[in-house]
Amino acid sequence: MRACVERSVTRRGALVVLAIAVVAGPLTAGLIGIPGDDSGAADGSAADGSAADRSAADGSAVSAGDCSFGGPRSAARVWHELALEAIRRDEPNPTVHSRNLYHLSAAMWDAWAAFDPASTAVYVDEQATSTNIARARDDAVSLAAFVVLGERYADAVGGPETLETLRSVLAGTCGLDYGDPIDSNSAAAVGVRVARGVLAATVDDGSLERSGYEDPSYRPSNPLLAVAEPGTVMVDPNRWQPLTLAPAQTVGGLPHPGGEQSYVGPQWGSVETFAVPAASTAGLPVDPGPPPLITDPAFVEGVVDVLRASAGLEAGSAVIDISPAVMGNSPLGTDWGTGHAVNPATGRAYDTNVVDRADYARAIAEYWADGPASETPPGHWNLLANDVSDALAASGDLSIGGAGAPVDRLEWDVKLYLALNGALHDAAVVAWGTKRHYDYVRPISMIRYLGGRGELPHVDGLIETITADSARPGERHAHLSGFVGEVAVYAWRGAPADPRTETSGVGWIRAVEWVPYQQPTFVTPSFPGYVSGHSTFSRAGADVLTAFTGSPFFPGGIYRHPVPEGSLLHEEGPTRTFELQWATYQDAADEAGRSRIWGGIHVPVDDYPGRLMGAKCAELAWARAQDLFRS
Repeated sequence: MRACVERSVTRRGALVVLAIAVVAGPLTAGLIGIPGDDSGAADGSAADGSAADRSAADGSAVSAGDCSFGGPRSAARVWHELALEAIRRDEPNPTVHSRNLYHLSAAMWDAWAAFDPASTAVYVDEQATSTNIARARDDAVSLAAFVVLGERYADAVGGPETLETLRSVLAGTCGLDYGDPIDSNSAAAVGVRVARGVLAATVDDGSLERSGYEDPSYRPSNPLLAVAEPGTVMVDPNRWQPLTLAPAQTVGGLPHPGGEQSYVGPQWGSVETFAVPAASTAGLPVDPGPPPLITDPAFVEGVVDVLRASAGLEAGSAVIDISPAVMGNSPLGTDWGTGHAVNPATGRAYDTNVVDRADYARAIAEYWADGPASETPPGHWNLLANDVSDALAASGDLSIGGAGAPVDRLEWDVKLYLALNGALHDAAVVAWGTKRHYDYVRPISMIRYLGGRGELPHVDGLIETITADSARPGERHAHLSGFVGEVAVYAWRGAPADPRTETSGVGWIRAVEWVPYQQPTFVTPSFPGYVSGHSTFSRAGADVLTAFTGSPFFPGGIYRHPVPEGSLLHEEGPTRTFELQWATYQDAADEAGRSRIWGGIHVPVDDYPGRLMGAKCAELAWARAQDLFRS
């Protein structure tokens, strides 16, 4: 049962209208009870009619409870890591998970801010004091996070395991279990009320949460593309085409049923944002302008770019220096950078880092993929943020914006998560609004369609027509002799039978059978290409980290990610162990965008506008976050 009640709420002198709603269920009505707070009420309000702006009923300080977090991790970090675990168990839906991370972060911030008169909440502006502020904040943040995560992931894939984990952590850190009552005059009760308010205020934010985030209004322009069969039929070659995946095994040997893709998140451009202004055009908060259509030479150029990348996936064919000395430092929306002269942390030049080009290309395609069983792109940037925070904490340098006195770890974490996930949530909204508006085609459809019609341009050694001469025994197209007259492309051959021990490599294949460098259980995301969500998410995350830490550089001037020999998933590789390296957050974000071309998921025109949009999301989110921090 769901109910919603409109109430006027005074928020520290400002009269606003807040929709107070609580979902009746095990986590909000029955799991945590607050005597005297009428916690079982469907609207979540107290029996006396008060709502989100709450302080202790008698004006006294609220009591701190038993939540205790030993070691360097803050309460916010503990619950944040549980959120990332829940995401890994669930379907890889970046829009839903970015929204959940944002609302989790907002709830933890609102709970923390309840004990700071100088701060402003995002959704629920409680006011509280305590004789033990630090412990009270741990209590409030913990209960707020527990209720939000429990509500959002109870019915997700892996929900029972997630709920049991949440319950275990709550019992271990706060001494609470299902059904335990909470004193309404406690910091924990503040957290519960904050969580209820956040859930109520966001349930009808345009995401269609009540209907499982499904939007039946979208109808694809094109029929399904069966990946296992050659070619494709398209009614409109400019528009996205859903795929049919054949049954297959995952890399871990588990059966995957395959099936038809359905568009994930077509309504997301209409979801309420953190800082990006409301759309002037319905569902399109930021308009980057249209992508090139099939009649535009730039359309075909993008296809050729993807095929060149696919042809570069042959190990042993070339080497490349990926050191920050020569790679990175590009102006926004370009890949023109020539690297960094010195590491600012050491004052010395960066060491060379020469690797096999195909090893590098395949590694970044997989590292940044963030598909099934991952944190998804927004979660990936949360992981990087945690690594950065740990490095800065170790050096005692937790100064927000790189200036002023250092703050404690809880304050750092709740503020970083709010700014970061507010920006990443907005990145999902603006990117998916663009995806729905332009409904743009993906490379697998582009290449198969143009190849099947003989409309790919001839490029020696990359795109050629199979002839009787080229198909003679011993010639490059000999194995394609049954397809004389068709277009062949020099590209990755597709997933090997056993990717743990076999490598497909690169060779001449029929254009109508081309597939991206992906697992056969995934192939291409189930939403349109333009703009790249990875590019938008990544630049948003990078720019928030730059602003929040006060430096564009990773701590120590470099971030290293080891890629062990034989650790790739799509095929055997890399041929030796090496490191991915980035000097700045923005260098990492640019690589995330490029990785999607190597992986065959996007054409370059999807990438660069996404970077620009991500930068705007970060700029607006950081400005709003600062206003909330210092109000």
